[in-house]
Amino acid sequence: MTVDLAAAAKERGIKYFLISYTDLFGVQRAKLVPASAINGMARSGAGFAGFATWLDMTPADPDLFAVPDPDSLIQLPWKPEVGWLAADLWMNGKEVAQAPRNLLKRLVKDAAAQGYTMKTGVECEFFLTTPDGLEVCDSADRQTKPCYDQSALMRQYDVIAELCDAMLALGWKPYQNDHEDANGQFEMNWNFGDVLVTADRHSFFKYMAKSIAEKHGLRATFMPKPFLNLTGSGCHAHVSVWNGERNLFEDEAGELGVSQLGYHFIGGVIHSADALCALFNPTVNSYKRINAPRTTSGATWSPNTVTYSGNNRTHMIRIPEGGRFELRLPDGAANPYLLQAGIVAAGLDGIRNKRDPGKRLDINMYTDGHLVEGVKKLPLNMLDALRALEASEVLKEGLGAFVPAYLKLKHQEWNDYARHLTQWERDVTLDC
Repeated sequence: MTVDLAAAAKERGIKYFLISYTDLFGVQRAKLVPASAINGMARSGAGFAGFATWLDMTPADPDLFAVPDPDSLIQLPWKPEVGWLAADLWMNGKEVAQAPRNLLKRLVKDAAAQGYTMKTGVECEFFLTTPDGLEVCDSADRQTKPCYDQSALMRQYDVIAELCDAMLALGWKPYQNDHEDANGQFEMNWNFGDVLVTADRHSFFKYMAKSIAEKHGLRATFMPKPFLNLTGSGCHAHVSVWNGERNLFEDEAGELGVSQLGYHFIGGVIHSADALCALFNPTVNSYKRINAPRTTSGATWSPNTVTYSGNNRTHMIRIPEGGRFELRLPDGAANPYLLQAGIVAAGLDGIRNKRDPGKRLDINMYTDGHLVEGVKKLPLNMLDALRALEASEVLKEGLGAFVPAYLKLKHQEWNDYARHLTQWERDVTLDC
Protein backbone atom coordinates (compact mmCIF):
# COMPACT_ATOMS: atom_id res chain seq x y z
CA MET A 1 0.00 0.00 0.00
CA THR A 2 1.50 3.32 -1.10
CA VAL A 3 1.99 5.91 1.64
CA ASP A 4 -0.01 9.16 1.36
CA LEU A 5 2.78 11.62 2.08
CA ALA A 6 0.58 14.59 2.96
CA ALA A 7 -1.45 12.45 5.36
CA ALA A 8 1.74 10.97 6.83
CA ALA A 9 3.13 14.45 7.42
CA LYS A 10 0.01 15.51 9.30
CA GLU A 11 -0.16 12.30 11.33
CA ARG A 12 3.54 12.15 12.24
CA GLY A 13 4.29 15.84 12.64
CA ILE A 14 6.62 16.01 9.64
CA LYS A 15 7.32 19.60 8.61
CA TYR A 16 9.82 18.97 5.82
CA PHE A 17 10.78 16.18 3.43
CA LEU A 18 14.27 15.44 2.09
CA ILE A 19 13.75 14.21 -1.46
CA SER A 20 17.02 12.35 -2.00
CA TYR A 21 18.79 10.52 -4.78
CA THR A 22 22.21 8.87 -4.95
CA ASP A 23 24.42 9.77 -7.93
CA LEU A 24 26.95 7.57 -9.71
CA PHE A 25 29.69 8.28 -7.15
CA GLY A 26 27.43 7.43 -4.21
CA VAL A 27 26.90 11.04 -3.14
CA GLN A 28 23.42 11.71 -1.77
CA ARG A 29 21.74 14.75 -3.29
CA ALA A 30 18.55 16.25 -1.89
CA LYS A 31 16.11 19.11 -1.76
CA LEU A 32 14.32 20.10 1.42
CA VAL A 33 10.62 20.41 0.66
CA PRO A 34 7.96 21.80 3.06
CA ALA A 35 5.15 19.39 3.82
CA SER A 36 2.65 21.81 2.25
CA ALA A 37 4.30 21.21 -1.16
CA ILE A 38 4.84 17.46 -0.96
CA ASN A 39 1.79 16.42 -2.99
CA GLY A 40 3.05 18.33 -6.04
CA MET A 41 6.54 16.93 -5.63
CA ALA A 42 5.16 13.40 -5.29
CA ARG A 43 3.47 13.80 -8.68
CA SER A 44 6.11 15.66 -10.66
CA GLY A 45 9.32 15.36 -8.68
CA ALA A 46 11.84 17.85 -7.38
CA GLY A 47 13.90 19.55 -10.08
CA PHE A 48 17.70 19.32 -10.30
CA ALA A 49 20.44 20.21 -12.78
CA GLY A 50 21.94 16.78 -13.45
CA PHE A 51 25.32 18.11 -14.59
CA ALA A 52 25.79 19.69 -11.15
CA THR A 53 26.02 16.20 -9.65
CA TRP A 54 27.97 13.06 -10.59
CA LEU A 55 25.85 12.02 -13.57
CA ASP A 56 26.90 11.88 -17.20
CA MET A 57 25.02 14.99 -18.28
CA THR A 58 25.79 18.47 -19.63
CA PRO A 59 24.59 21.98 -18.75
CA ALA A 60 22.48 21.86 -21.91
CA ASP A 61 20.43 18.89 -20.69
CA PRO A 62 16.86 19.59 -19.52
CA ASP A 63 15.75 19.45 -15.91
CA LEU A 64 16.23 16.25 -13.99
CA PHE A 65 13.28 15.33 -11.76
CA ALA A 66 13.63 13.25 -8.61
CA VAL A 67 10.29 11.55 -8.03
CA PRO A 68 10.05 10.30 -4.43
CA ASP A 69 9.08 6.72 -3.64
CA PRO A 70 6.42 7.13 -0.92
CA ASP A 71 7.05 3.62 0.40
CA SER A 72 10.67 4.53 1.20
CA LEU A 73 9.66 7.18 3.75
CA ILE A 74 11.90 7.29 6.84
CA GLN A 75 11.29 9.82 9.59
CA LEU A 76 14.66 11.07 10.87
CA PRO A 77 14.94 9.64 14.41
CA TRP A 78 17.26 12.46 15.52
CA LYS A 79 15.14 15.16 13.81
CA PRO A 80 11.60 13.77 13.61
CA GLU A 81 10.12 16.84 11.92
CA VAL A 82 11.98 15.73 8.74
CA GLY A 83 11.07 12.78 6.53
CA TRP A 84 13.61 11.22 4.12
CA LEU A 85 12.49 9.84 0.76
CA ALA A 86 14.50 7.86 -1.78
CA ALA A 87 13.75 9.14 -5.26
CA ASP A 88 13.87 7.86 -8.83
CA LEU A 89 15.27 10.09 -11.58
CA TRP A 90 13.30 11.13 -14.66
CA MET A 91 14.11 13.34 -17.63
CA ASN A 92 11.87 14.25 -20.55
CA GLY A 93 9.22 11.91 -19.20
CA LYS A 94 11.53 8.89 -19.19
CA GLU A 95 13.43 7.11 -16.43
CA VAL A 96 17.13 7.93 -16.42
CA ALA A 97 18.86 4.65 -17.28
CA GLN A 98 22.18 5.57 -15.64
CA ALA A 99 20.60 6.47 -12.28
CA PRO A 100 21.70 3.84 -9.70
CA ARG A 101 18.29 3.31 -8.05
CA ASN A 102 16.55 3.08 -11.43
CA LEU A 103 19.12 0.52 -12.55
CA LEU A 104 18.57 -1.64 -9.48
CA LYS A 105 14.80 -1.49 -9.87
CA ARG A 106 15.11 -2.66 -13.48
CA LEU A 107 17.27 -5.61 -12.45
CA VAL A 108 14.84 -6.50 -9.65
CA LYS A 109 12.07 -6.55 -12.24
CA ASP A 110 14.15 -8.73 -14.57
CA ALA A 111 14.80 -11.18 -11.74
CA ALA A 112 11.11 -11.25 -10.79
CA ALA A 113 10.18 -12.11 -14.38
CA GLN A 114 12.34 -15.23 -13.98
CA GLY A 115 10.72 -16.12 -10.65
CA TYR A 116 13.54 -14.81 -8.43
CA THR A 117 13.46 -12.43 -5.48
CA MET A 118 16.94 -11.34 -4.43
CA LYS A 119 17.48 -10.82 -0.71
CA THR A 120 20.58 -9.40 0.89
CA GLY A 121 21.96 -8.01 4.11
CA VAL A 122 24.97 -5.72 4.45
CA GLU A 123 27.59 -5.36 7.18
CA CYS A 124 28.47 -1.68 7.34
CA GLU A 125 31.91 -1.04 8.80
CA PHE A 126 32.97 2.52 9.57
CA PHE A 127 35.44 4.53 11.61
CA LEU A 128 34.62 7.14 14.22
CA THR A 129 37.32 9.79 13.96
CA THR A 130 38.16 13.31 15.06
CA PRO A 131 36.29 15.94 13.02
CA ASP A 132 39.30 16.45 10.72
CA GLY A 133 39.47 12.68 10.04
CA LEU A 134 43.17 12.49 10.92
CA GLU A 135 42.91 10.40 14.09
CA VAL A 136 40.54 7.81 15.53
CA CYS A 137 38.08 9.31 17.98
CA ASP A 138 39.40 7.53 21.09
CA SER A 139 43.02 8.06 22.14
CA ALA A 140 42.67 5.15 24.60
CA ASP A 141 41.73 2.75 21.78
CA ARG A 142 45.26 1.45 21.19
CA GLN A 143 45.14 -2.34 21.44
CA THR A 144 46.99 -4.33 18.78
CA LYS A 145 43.95 -6.60 18.53
CA PRO A 146 41.05 -4.27 19.32
CA CYS A 147 38.27 -6.37 17.76
CA TYR A 148 35.30 -6.81 20.14
CA ASP A 149 37.08 -4.66 22.77
CA GLN A 150 34.35 -4.16 25.35
CA SER A 151 35.81 -1.01 26.92
CA ALA A 152 36.45 0.71 23.58
CA LEU A 153 32.93 -0.20 22.46
CA MET A 154 31.33 1.20 25.58
CA ARG A 155 33.32 4.43 25.45
CA GLN A 156 31.37 5.12 22.23
CA TYR A 157 28.11 3.88 23.76
CA ASP A 158 26.27 7.18 23.26
CA VAL A 159 26.84 7.16 19.49
CA ILE A 160 26.36 3.43 18.91
CA ALA A 161 23.27 3.18 21.14
CA GLU A 162 21.64 6.18 19.47
CA LEU A 163 22.20 4.61 16.06
CA CYS A 164 20.86 1.23 17.23
CA ASP A 165 17.86 2.84 18.97
CA ALA A 166 17.09 4.60 15.70
CA MET A 167 17.15 1.35 13.74
CA LEU A 168 14.95 -0.32 16.36
CA ALA A 169 12.43 2.51 16.11
CA LEU A 170 12.47 2.25 12.31
CA GLY A 171 11.70 -1.48 12.43
CA TRP A 172 14.95 -2.61 10.82
CA LYS A 173 15.48 -5.30 13.47
CA PRO A 174 19.13 -4.60 14.31
CA TYR A 175 20.67 -7.52 16.16
CA GLN A 176 24.28 -6.70 17.07
CA ASN A 177 26.85 -3.91 17.25
CA ASP A 178 30.57 -4.37 17.78
CA HIS A 179 33.99 -2.79 17.81
CA GLU A 180 35.74 -4.04 14.71
CA ASP A 181 39.30 -5.12 13.96
CA ALA A 182 40.78 -1.62 13.69
CA ASN A 183 41.12 0.98 16.41
CA GLY A 184 38.16 3.33 16.16
CA GLN A 185 36.24 1.00 13.82
CA PHE A 186 32.70 -0.29 14.35
CA GLU A 187 30.09 -2.45 12.64
CA MET A 188 26.31 -2.48 13.04
CA ASN A 189 24.04 -5.21 11.68
CA TRP A 190 20.34 -5.25 10.88
CA ASN A 191 18.02 -7.81 9.29
CA PHE A 192 18.30 -8.77 5.63
CA GLY A 193 15.56 -7.97 3.14
CA ASP A 194 14.72 -7.51 -0.54
CA VAL A 195 17.64 -5.87 -2.35
CA LEU A 196 15.89 -2.53 -2.95
CA VAL A 197 14.89 -2.26 0.71
CA THR A 198 18.45 -3.12 1.75
CA ALA A 199 19.90 -0.54 -0.66
CA ASP A 200 17.56 2.21 0.60
CA ARG A 201 18.37 1.38 4.22
CA HIS A 202 22.09 1.16 3.49
CA SER A 203 21.95 4.58 1.84
CA PHE A 204 20.06 6.07 4.76
CA PHE A 205 22.29 4.36 7.33
CA LYS A 206 25.38 6.08 5.93
CA TYR A 207 23.65 9.45 6.18
CA MET A 208 22.34 8.67 9.66
CA ALA A 209 25.70 7.49 10.99
CA LYS A 210 27.43 10.62 9.75
CA SER A 211 24.70 12.87 11.15
CA ILE A 212 24.60 11.27 14.61
CA ALA A 213 28.40 11.14 14.87
CA GLU A 214 28.53 14.84 13.98
CA LYS A 215 25.93 15.55 16.64
CA HIS A 216 28.36 14.00 19.17
CA GLY A 217 31.33 16.01 17.90
CA LEU A 218 32.82 13.13 15.90
CA ARG A 219 33.07 12.08 12.28
CA ALA A 220 31.84 8.79 10.81
CA THR A 221 33.72 7.73 7.69
CA PHE A 222 33.11 4.78 5.39
CA MET A 223 36.40 5.41 3.55
CA PRO A 224 37.86 1.97 2.72
CA LYS A 225 41.34 2.59 4.15
CA PRO A 226 41.66 5.82 6.15
CA PHE A 227 44.68 4.54 8.12
CA LEU A 228 47.33 2.48 6.35
CA ASN A 229 48.35 0.44 9.40
CA LEU A 230 44.78 -0.49 10.36
CA THR A 231 42.22 -2.87 8.89
CA GLY A 232 40.08 -1.24 6.20
CA SER A 233 36.29 -0.89 6.19
CA GLY A 234 34.42 -3.50 4.19
CA CYS A 235 30.74 -3.77 3.36
CA HIS A 236 30.19 -7.52 3.22
CA ALA A 237 26.95 -8.65 1.60
CA HIS A 238 25.02 -11.81 2.52
CA VAL A 239 23.11 -13.09 -0.48
CA SER A 240 20.21 -15.47 -1.13
CA VAL A 241 17.55 -15.92 -3.82
CA TRP A 242 13.93 -16.68 -3.04
CA ASN A 243 10.68 -17.66 -4.68
CA GLY A 244 7.89 -16.69 -2.33
CA GLU A 245 8.74 -18.19 1.06
CA ARG A 246 11.21 -20.69 -0.40
CA ASN A 247 14.95 -20.02 -0.25
CA LEU A 248 16.24 -21.29 -3.59
CA PHE A 249 19.82 -21.41 -2.30
CA GLU A 250 18.90 -23.89 0.42
CA ASP A 251 19.42 -27.58 -0.22
CA GLU A 252 20.16 -30.04 2.60
CA ALA A 253 21.62 -32.47 0.07
CA GLY A 254 23.82 -29.82 -1.55
CA GLU A 255 27.47 -29.24 -0.72
CA LEU A 256 27.55 -27.09 2.45
CA GLY A 257 23.75 -26.90 2.26
CA VAL A 258 23.72 -24.80 -0.94
CA SER A 259 21.71 -25.71 -4.04
CA GLN A 260 22.98 -26.07 -7.59
CA LEU A 261 21.29 -22.77 -8.44
CA GLY A 262 23.19 -21.16 -5.58
CA TYR A 263 26.50 -22.40 -6.92
CA HIS A 264 25.65 -21.14 -10.40
CA PHE A 265 24.95 -17.73 -8.83
CA ILE A 266 28.33 -17.84 -7.07
CA GLY A 267 29.87 -18.88 -10.38
CA GLY A 268 28.45 -15.74 -11.97
CA VAL A 269 29.97 -13.51 -9.30
CA ILE A 270 33.33 -15.26 -9.63
CA HIS A 271 33.21 -14.98 -13.44
CA SER A 272 32.75 -11.18 -13.28
CA ALA A 273 34.66 -10.45 -10.06
CA ASP A 274 37.42 -8.30 -11.55
CA ALA A 275 34.89 -6.14 -13.41
CA LEU A 276 32.63 -5.94 -10.34
CA CYS A 277 35.52 -4.31 -8.48
CA ALA A 278 34.75 -1.14 -10.45
CA LEU A 279 31.44 -1.03 -8.56
CA PHE A 280 32.30 -2.72 -5.28
CA ASN A 281 35.67 -0.98 -4.82
CA PRO A 282 35.00 2.32 -6.55
CA THR A 283 37.78 4.63 -5.33
CA VAL A 284 41.54 4.95 -5.63
CA ASN A 285 41.70 4.30 -1.89
CA SER A 286 39.75 1.04 -2.25
CA TYR A 287 42.81 -0.79 -3.55
CA LYS A 288 44.76 0.00 -0.41
CA ARG A 289 42.24 -2.30 1.33
CA ILE A 290 41.91 -5.32 -0.97
CA ASN A 291 45.61 -5.51 -1.79
CA ALA A 292 46.92 -4.45 1.61
CA PRO A 293 49.91 -5.81 3.50
CA ARG A 294 49.31 -7.29 6.95
CA THR A 295 47.87 -4.74 9.37
CA THR A 296 48.59 -4.07 13.04
CA SER A 297 46.04 -6.70 14.10
CA GLY A 298 47.79 -9.38 12.04
CA ALA A 299 45.35 -9.70 9.09
CA THR A 300 43.63 -7.44 6.57
CA TRP A 301 40.37 -9.48 6.58
CA SER A 302 39.95 -8.53 2.92
CA PRO A 303 40.43 -10.65 -0.21
CA ASN A 304 43.01 -10.26 -2.96
CA THR A 305 42.10 -13.33 -5.03
CA VAL A 306 38.92 -14.62 -6.68
CA THR A 307 38.16 -17.71 -4.61
CA TYR A 308 35.38 -19.18 -2.50
CA SER A 309 35.30 -21.39 0.56
CA GLY A 310 33.19 -22.68 3.40
CA ASN A 311 33.30 -20.86 6.72
CA ASN A 312 36.69 -19.30 6.01
CA ARG A 313 37.17 -15.53 6.06
CA THR A 314 40.35 -15.45 3.97
CA HIS A 315 38.43 -15.89 0.70
CA MET A 316 36.42 -13.48 -1.46
CA ILE A 317 33.29 -15.58 -0.91
CA ARG A 318 32.54 -17.73 2.10
CA ILE A 319 29.58 -20.00 2.78
CA PRO A 320 29.01 -19.75 6.55
CA GLU A 321 25.92 -21.98 6.48
CA GLY A 322 23.39 -23.46 4.07
CA GLY A 323 21.11 -21.17 2.10
CA ARG A 324 23.35 -18.11 1.69
CA PHE A 325 26.83 -16.88 0.94
CA GLU A 326 28.85 -13.90 2.10
CA LEU A 327 30.56 -11.70 -0.48
CA ARG A 328 33.55 -10.08 1.24
CA LEU A 329 34.77 -7.99 -1.70
CA PRO A 330 32.80 -4.70 -1.39
CA ASP A 331 34.11 -1.87 0.75
CA GLY A 332 32.58 1.05 2.61
CA ALA A 333 32.73 3.37 -0.41
CA ALA A 334 30.44 1.15 -2.48
CA ASN A 335 27.34 2.91 -3.77
CA PRO A 336 24.46 1.08 -1.99
CA TYR A 337 22.45 0.71 -5.20
CA LEU A 338 25.34 -0.26 -7.48
CA LEU A 339 26.50 -2.82 -4.91
CA GLN A 340 23.18 -4.63 -5.15
CA ALA A 341 22.86 -4.11 -8.91
CA GLY A 342 26.25 -5.70 -9.50
CA ILE A 343 25.37 -8.73 -7.39
CA VAL A 344 22.03 -9.22 -9.17
CA ALA A 345 23.46 -8.77 -12.68
CA ALA A 346 26.37 -11.17 -12.13
CA GLY A 347 24.23 -13.71 -10.29
CA LEU A 348 21.52 -13.79 -12.94
CA ASP A 349 24.21 -14.32 -15.57
CA GLY A 350 25.57 -17.21 -13.51
CA ILE A 351 22.16 -18.84 -13.25
CA ARG A 352 21.35 -18.28 -16.92
CA ASN A 353 24.65 -19.70 -18.14
CA LYS A 354 25.03 -22.33 -15.40
CA ARG A 355 28.47 -20.98 -14.53
CA ASP A 356 30.69 -23.32 -12.56
CA PRO A 357 32.41 -21.61 -9.60
CA GLY A 358 35.18 -24.18 -9.71
CA LYS A 359 36.60 -26.12 -6.82
CA ARG A 360 36.07 -24.83 -3.31
CA LEU A 361 39.29 -23.99 -1.48
CA ASP A 362 39.54 -24.49 2.26
CA ILE A 363 43.09 -23.27 2.78
CA ASN A 364 44.21 -20.09 4.53
CA MET A 365 44.64 -17.79 1.52
CA TYR A 366 46.71 -15.32 3.53
CA THR A 367 49.42 -17.90 4.23
CA ASP A 368 49.04 -20.53 1.51
CA GLY A 369 47.39 -18.69 -1.37
CA HIS A 370 50.65 -18.49 -3.28
CA LEU A 371 50.67 -22.29 -3.50
CA VAL A 372 47.47 -22.40 -5.59
CA GLU A 373 47.94 -22.25 -9.35
CA GLY A 374 45.56 -20.58 -11.78
CA VAL A 375 43.72 -18.43 -9.25
CA LYS A 376 42.62 -15.07 -10.62
CA LYS A 377 43.91 -12.01 -8.78
CA LEU A 378 41.81 -8.96 -8.04
CA PRO A 379 42.75 -5.69 -9.79
CA LEU A 380 45.67 -3.79 -8.29
CA ASN A 381 44.12 -0.36 -8.80
CA MET A 382 41.01 1.47 -9.91
CA LEU A 383 42.20 1.80 -13.52
CA ASP A 384 42.60 -1.97 -13.86
CA ALA A 385 39.09 -2.43 -12.46
CA LEU A 386 37.63 0.10 -14.91
CA ARG A 387 39.35 -1.66 -17.80
CA ALA A 388 37.92 -4.98 -16.60
CA LEU A 389 34.44 -3.45 -16.58
CA GLU A 390 35.00 -2.09 -20.10
CA ALA A 391 35.93 -5.60 -21.24
CA SER A 392 33.02 -7.36 -19.51
CA GLU A 393 30.30 -8.25 -22.00
CA VAL A 394 28.30 -9.77 -19.14
CA LEU A 395 28.09 -6.55 -17.13
CA LYS A 396 27.74 -4.27 -20.15
CA GLU A 397 24.72 -6.31 -21.22
CA GLY A 398 23.30 -6.68 -17.71
CA LEU A 399 23.79 -3.08 -16.58
CA GLY A 400 23.11 -1.43 -19.92
CA ALA A 401 23.40 2.35 -20.45
CA PHE A 402 24.74 2.83 -16.94
CA VAL A 403 28.15 1.38 -17.87
CA PRO A 404 29.39 3.98 -20.40
CA ALA A 405 28.18 6.83 -18.19
CA TYR A 406 29.93 5.41 -15.14
CA LEU A 407 33.14 4.62 -17.00
CA LYS A 408 33.32 8.12 -18.47
CA LEU A 409 33.13 9.82 -15.08
CA LYS A 410 35.36 7.30 -13.32
CA HIS A 411 38.08 7.63 -15.97
CA GLN A 412 37.95 11.39 -15.39
CA GLU A 413 38.40 10.74 -11.68
CA TRP A 414 41.37 8.45 -12.33
CA ASN A 415 42.95 11.07 -14.59
CA ASP A 416 42.50 13.71 -11.87
CA TYR A 417 44.28 11.37 -9.46
CA ALA A 418 47.07 10.62 -11.95
CA ARG A 419 47.73 14.34 -12.37
CA HIS A 420 48.07 14.77 -8.60
CA LEU A 421 51.64 15.20 -7.35
CA THR A 422 52.31 13.45 -4.05
CA GLN A 423 54.91 13.95 -1.37
CA TRP A 424 56.05 10.36 -1.94
CA GLU A 425 57.03 11.23 -5.51
CA ARG A 426 59.06 14.17 -4.28
CA ASP A 427 60.75 12.11 -1.59
CA VAL A 428 61.70 9.30 -3.98
CA THR A 429 62.52 11.10 -7.22
CA LEU A 430 63.55 14.69 -6.44
CA ASP A 431 67.25 13.78 -6.51
CA CYS A 432 67.17 11.14 -9.24
